[in-house]
Amino acid sequence: MSILVVSVSHRSTSVGMLSRLAMDATATAALAEQLVASDHVDEAVVLSTCNRTELYASVSRFHGGLDDAVEALAGVAGLSVSELRTLCAVFFDEGAVAHTFSVTAGLDSVVLGESQILGQVRTALSVCQAAGTVGTVLNSLFQQALRVGKRVQTETGIGSAGRSLVTAAYDLLATERGGLEGRRVLVVGAGQMAGLAARTAAAAGAHVSCANRTLARAERLAEAVGGHAVPLDQLDAALAGTDVLVTCTGARSMSISADQLAGTPVTGVVDLALPPDVSEDVHTLGISLVNLDRLVAGRDDESGSGEVAEARALVRAEVRDFLGLRRAAQVAPTVVALRSMASEVVAGEMARLSSRLPALGDRERDEVQRTVRRVVDKLLHQPTVRVQELSTDPDAVDYAAALRELFALDPQTVAAVMSAEVPSA
Repeated sequence: MSILVVSVSHRSTSVGMLSRLAMDATATAALAEQLVASDHVDEAVVLSTCNRTELYASVSRFHGGLDDAVEALAGVAGLSVSELRTLCAVFFDEGAVAHTFSVTAGLDSVVLGESQILGQVRTALSVCQAAGTVGTVLNSLFQQALRVGKRVQTETGIGSAGRSLVTAAYDLLATERGGLEGRRVLVVGAGQMAGLAARTAAAAGAHVSCANRTLARAERLAEAVGGHAVPLDQLDAALAGTDVLVTCTGARSMSISADQLAGTPVTGVVDLALPPDVSEDVHTLGISLVNLDRLVAGRDDESGSGEVAEARALVRAEVRDFLGLRRAAQVAPTVVALRSMASEVVAGEMARLSSRLPALGDRERDEVQRTVRRVVDKLLHQPTVRVQELSTDPDAVDYAAALRELFALDPQTVAAVMSAEVPSA
């Protein structure tokens, strides 16, 4: 099995197009199920955040799996397959592993090193596990990616900086309207992003209110940050006592217009929703609007910083280790099949010996069998150990294929060993 990633992100398209591909947990699970029901995809994970929608798949054939994935994504966005192909990046096998680790570590985010992606990847994996679309290949990949992401967050300078879209948005707003201390901040939404926005504002000394369609969720969030909850149907009244509005709902039906904000004390808006919650024309009221478009357009290129270099070096080392273990695991079925063939040869020769020398005693027969087995084991030991060692070198030739050819191993026997005993990743 091979690993395929089809990515549509802030690097390849606009925020407006990303909004057409944004999906909640129910939709991502349904898309993953659709993928594994196709001809060439055996496992699937769908990751959808505010700056990317990506399909991760274990595929039996590259081109067939790619066609299945692109067609599925095109259907979500309401685009033709040819249009979708111009918006996506494709990663395969080693490139797919490197991309997965980089994404999970926050090295492919709008804000380099942001930590929220780690939880988003974990959630995507859990959702697709519950949908039954994750097997040994993707489970191995994502479990290791999560460990790598955690290492980057805890062991490198880029992780200790506490970067996030929320902090980047607040920093941008602060350059135009000042900091949050003493300001009245209304957070609309109660998901992970809204929770981070509320906690960050409260830590900065703001007076935080929380509004959500489900009042109980708004109350829990407000209680956690020492604020108060507002029913969403009282949003207009709440805006009359708000300095900074923060929206993170992700609800396609949510829309806050310039008319709603006219006459309110709101001077700044942070809209991190996809699709956006706030109309862009609010800037005509003199309100500073920080949304995903501005964050993507204004992101700093920190790719050459020491912190980023440190994190990328860690990820590269982890990719090498993972690929080495994966290659070694893929060699194991050939080694097992070779030893199985040798055992069959020994058994056949012992049966021949018994027919030629029927008077041979049990004790002598056992000693001959042990001797023959020892000879075979010694002859096979060094080649099989070396082929496993050499398989971890990404530049080495395919020694497992050479063994299969030299010993005329039955491909079906090797495949049967792989499916029964050895995980492919």
